[in-house]
Amino acid sequence: MDAKLFSGRSFNPSGTSLLALLAVGLSLGTILFDLQAGVFPSVGISMTFPLWLCALVTALLGYWAVPFLQALKAGQFIREDGPQAHLQKAGTPTMGGVFFVPVGVIAALVWSGLAVGIQGFFPVLAVSIVTLAYGAIGWVDDWQVIRRRSNKGISPRMKLILQIGVGVLFSLWLVWNQPASITTIALPFGLAIPLGLLFWPLAVFVLVAESNATNLTDGVDGLAAGTGAIALLGLGAIVAPVSPSLMIFCACMSGSYLGFLVHNRNKACVFMGDTGSMALGGALTAVGLLTNNLWALFILSGIFFVESLSVMAQVGYYKATKGPDGIGKRLFKMAPIHHHLELSGWSETQVVAAFYLINGILALLCFVLR
Repeated sequence: MDAKLFSGRSFNPSGTSLLALLAVGLSLGTILFDLQAGVFPSVGISMTFPLWLCALVTALLGYWAVPFLQALKAGQFIREDGPQAHLQKAGTPTMGGVFFVPVGVIAALVWSGLAVGIQGFFPVLAVSIVTLAYGAIGWVDDWQVIRRRSNKGISPRMKLILQIGVGVLFSLWLVWNQPASITTIALPFGLAIPLGLLFWPLAVFVLVAESNATNLTDGVDGLAAGTGAIALLGLGAIVAPVSPSLMIFCACMSGSYLGFLVHNRNKACVFMGDTGSMALGGALTAVGLLTNNLWALFILSGIFFVESLSVMAQVGYYKATKGPDGIGKRLFKMAPIHHHLELSGWSETQVVAAFYLINGILALLCFVLR
């Protein structure tokens, strides 16, 4: 991407304007979806009202939670080798996922139970457990960062073991509760890829990869929360015909991430931390697996995938070009790619605006091709 495309005063939106545009866009999207489904203005099986409710509750709760995290001295430690503009963010409270992720989960459990009944409640319970489990892994990592007063939490190996463990347990639950057809990846236009037993290692891999990808994306004010809200709402619209209860779950979680942006937009008062970013990956993948929508998940996660790919490419290229002095060349100025764009002259809000637009297009494309 060329920094000149988004450079200059002509396109440098504020964090508040980006939040407003995103809120309007998501709200219009849910209203149009509910009108098309014939449920608006019904409050029950709807995407609009769960989104609004969770956004409002999270936004209001943040006015208490953020000062509380500040009082706990839960400040973020910033990498000194990163963009210099980020150094001023040192001390901004992190671990914000502890207050907004439960809002979405609790609302989804209650709303789906009331609107769909006990049959729809159990799938929501299953994906909620996965979401909270990945959020808990992130919380442990965040807490270690705060306790050690450094930017290093639990070891990558321990984090990977915990992520795989949750993935294996969820996959075992799927084996026990779902028909054999779930081992086939559904594609657009009625096509499918049968994988058989290979589906289960893939399922665990996707859970681990997605939670790490959303974690890597959380490096610029409002980036992970906004793209996550878009992806969740897009996935909710796609799964609605087969699982209204999981549609409600996605709408509730999307609303929670949207409400969090009230405090996380540029300049952020709080960061979601691994608690919120890993929970996002767990929520998306659990819904995708349970509804056999891995292909749709891949499209919706385009931003997260590129972020992860940029890190892998950077590391691989550096190792491949390492000379006798032990120093290699860098493919990007810094990875993930959002930092490369910043170091190329983009402002944080320009990066966020571009990524929101791309993710919105991907969500629309995915819905059209469903």
